[in-house]
This record gives sequence, C-alpha cells and structure tokens, in this order.
Amino acid sequence: MNDLPIKFIYNNNARKNYSEKVSVDVMSQEQVKKVRNFHKSFPEYSVTPLHTLDNLAKRFEVNKIWVKDESYRFGLNAFKVLGGSFAIGMYLSQKLGVPQEEITFEKLRSKEIREKIGDITFVTATDGNHGRGVAWAARQLGQKCVVFMPKGSSKIRLQNIINEGAEASITEYNYDDSVKIAMEYAEKHGGVIVQDTAWEGYEDIPLWIMQGYGTLIDEAIEQIEALGEDKPTHVFLQAGVGSFAGAVQGYLAWRYKEERPVTLIIEPETAACIYESAKANDGKPHAVKGSLDTIMSGLACGVPNIISWEILRDYADMYAICSDNTAARGVRILGSPIKGDAQVISGESGAVGMGVLSLIAEAEKLSKMKDLLRIDEKSKILLISTEGDTDPVDYRKIVWDGKYPSYDLL
Repeated sequence: MNDLPIKFIYNNNARKNYSEKVSVDVMSQEQVKKVRNFHKSFPEYSVTPLHTLDNLAKRFEVNKIWVKDESYRFGLNAFKVLGGSFAIGMYLSQKLGVPQEEITFEKLRSKEIREKIGDITFVTATDGNHGRGVAWAARQLGQKCVVFMPKGSSKIRLQNIINEGAEASITEYNYDDSVKIAMEYAEKHGGVIVQDTAWEGYEDIPLWIMQGYGTLIDEAIEQIEALGEDKPTHVFLQAGVGSFAGAVQGYLAWRYKEERPVTLIIEPETAACIYESAKANDGKPHAVKGSLDTIMSGLACGVPNIISWEILRDYADMYAICSDNTAARGVRILGSPIKGDAQVISGESGAVGMGVLSLIAEAEKLSKMKDLLRIDEKSKILLISTEGDTDPVDYRKIVWDGKYPSYDLL
C-alpha cells in the first residue's frame, strides 16, 4: 500500500447532482419502521447498546465517538440476523399473500401458518455471521437450513451454525464460489437461497436483507437523539458485498438529504470490490478475484451487491482500503479502553472502523484524508461494531498475543 497505511478515493460527486442519483426510498423511515415492528415481534428483541467513548474522543481530538455494539443482537453476537430474519419473513409473507405489516414472529410460527407453507429449506453461503442468523431464524420458524462456508472459515463459527440446527460445511472455495455452490444446491433440492449478494434476476431477497439492517441504524439515531444530539457528523461503514453499508447509507441519505453525515466506506485491501468499483469510475460494479484472504472474514467478498453499489456510488463521500493490522488495532483499542470508557468486545470485521479512525487521528501521513473528511474538534463520529468475538480463539491471539501488530502503521 505504498507508504500510506490506508488508501482512499474521495467522491467528488457525493454532494452534487441530486436529481441524477439513484432513489433511496427503499430505506425510507416509513419502511424501516415496518422492519423494526417485525423485529420487535421477536421475544429476543432489544435495542443494542450505544457506547459513548468520551475519553477516546479527547485523545483523538474530536467531539464525540459513539460505538453501536451489535454483539448483543438476539444473543447471536452479530448484527446479521436482522437481515436474514426479515428476508425470511418477507418471503413467507409473499408466499402466504399476507401484507408485510401483518407479519409477526408469532404468526409465522403458528400451527396454522406452518400447515399452509409446509417445509422449506433456506440455503446460504456465509463466513459465519449471516449463516448463523439465517439458521437461527429458520429454526425459530420450524424450517430447515443448509449453509456453505468458504475455505478457511472458523470451525467455531461452523459449530455455532450447526448448533442452530442447520446442516453446515466448509467448502474448498472462496466466498463468491461458495455462493455459487449454495445456488446450485438450492436449485437442485428446491431450496430458497437467502443471500445478501444481489445480481441480475436475484434482487428481492438481497433488498429485504438490506432493509432488515435498517433496524440497527434507526436505533442508533434514536439513541443519539436521546442523548440530546441532533445526528452524527460522520459515519464509518465497513463493506463486504456492501449490503450493510448500502442500507445505512441509504437510510442516512433518505432521512437527512443534503444534510446527511459524511460517510466513509471501509474494506480489506485484499477484498475491495466497492473500492475497485469506485476506482474504475465508470459507474458500474466491478468484482475482484483471488483468495480474498483477510482476518476480516465478514468482509471477504469479491462481488458487489448491485443494489448497494448504486447507493454507495451516488452518496458515499469516501472509499478506503486497509490492512489486517489496521483491523487488529481497532480490536485492541476497543477491547482495552481508556479509563472511564466502556469496553467493547469487537471482532475484526466489527472493529475495523475504529482502527481506521485511530490512524486518521494519529498518523500525520493521513492528514489529507482527515482534511477531505472534514474531521476536527467538532466531529461526532458513529462507528458500528457489527460483531463480537465470533471467533474467540483468534480474538485472544490479537488481544493477548499481539497478532497482526500495528506499531508501524503510524
């Protein structure tokens, strides 16, 4: 990455030509309210914590740092269940011919509904968190689930999926090829593919997954307002295929229009399909190939979600790529807080935003990036820790043993 610990592309058009931008009505507050009502119908639902790290904010010379902690989501240690559960709910509502607003958890699991829909097998490919969420939702509703994981996936994450009652296995292929295997299995066995990667002809379920993530950002803004604040000035969003980042970006663009927070989209340098799409500068999504090897396993994706890409292309302010060492730095900072701040147990994919923020704040060679993002003493920055220690063995290697050191990044 040359001499910079983070490479970035600034989007000069993010705040221009609004009449030409893609619509973000799919992430309207009205739509997200319906999504939240669905999630609230689950007995396990509760609003996840928003931590205010005031002492770290002082060190980084900004006004506020908030961290939305998704390790508490439905007891599954990650946010992904929000998308998978809503997508399954929407699929069943259409199958039953029932309006979305009438679909609740209790209704879907009732004996009457079960008899109407029969047995369904939901199929997906995942690094772990998405598959666990889909498996959990399927089990809660009395349905089956088959999960394929890419080569090198954590055996602990595999076991967590199996514990949710799914049939799960690790393939010999990368994430994108594992998606193809899942598609072939679903077609052969009459299953329903539940994937957050959208492609031509497969857009409904990925869109529902994105809308499911709306619950998370709607909660966060509600929590920030309860603290007496208007909104964050900056939001850092990590991206794999871009579904999560696109969902949050769409929500912010719809809610705040031209006054929306500045957004930074972050990817691993080895799996940077959003960054490479932005770099191509032709408006089209571009895939990246190879092993996609990174400790940020939840972000190890090579093919952009075409729905998300259009939103990120039109509204994101900056796209960045970073090393595994940067993500590990974020894990350590959140896990070893300054006295008085809350400890946040965050996995590599969840902590990369903190790693990037720390370098922007402390690395002189990133001063241009800091200036372009307009980060200063008035900045109020929202980070989203999308997962906890979903692989506790690797988490301890980073925090206890200093794996992926970051001392040379500054």
